[in-house]
Amino acid sequence: MTTPVRICPEHGPFQTEGDGCPICGARGTRLLSSERRRRLSTFTSGLLRHFPDDAGLELDERGWVDYDDLVSAIERQYEWARDRHLEAVVETDPKGRFERTGDGADGKTEHDDRVRAAYGHSVDVSLEPTDAPVPDELYHGTAPGNLESIRSEGLRPMSRQHVHLSGSQEAARTVGRRHASDPVVLVVDAAGMLADGYRLTKRGRETYTTDAVPPTYLSVAGSADE
Repeated sequence: MTTPVRICPEHGPFQTEGDGCPICGARGTRLLSSERRRRLSTFTSGLLRHFPDDAGLELDERGWVDYDDLVSAIERQYEWARDRHLEAVVETDPKGRFERTGDGADGKTEHDDRVRAAYGHSVDVSLEPTDAPVPDELYHGTAPGNLESIRSEGLRPMSRQHVHLSGSQEAARTVGRRHASDPVVLVVDAAGMLADGYRLTKRGRETYTTDAVPPTYLSVAGSADE
């Protein structure tokens, strides 16, 4: 379930999973209900990943768009949405789905204030590689009915630009539940892929992307061939 967001007058927005602001403990005030946060996050992700043209947005080759232009787009969609609501969604996303260059508070010009989706694009963008380390094993959650084709063809991007992998089995299982109530978790031999020259890149907090995963690097979690 999506967690509501409150805002601390000194330290900005925070999720309400704890007792208060994680820095000072202040209770703050309600900024986004769980439902509004979910709706705004879903809409923002859609604009930055899949249909920017529908809102009159133009992504650059790296997926960036002017922050104020995105604010205008969400204000047109939701009468209650403002800059502070978008900022809260971007800053508190638990998976790190969004990246922002700056908010003007550190001397950056208005032109520098841009935002993008960290991963998950179906539109044509070219995200630069990162230097973040990659674990020896990664994971992918899927429906049991997909196993036969995956064992034959491996993991392919389908409608996305890249295959998306998780850093933990639980995260992969959560993703898999979008497609089946009893998902299968696949183990990806990331160390083997890297040794053989494949590129794996960390995006967000616990997501990794690659062009494809051949079957030879896959096994089912908990099975004899793991």
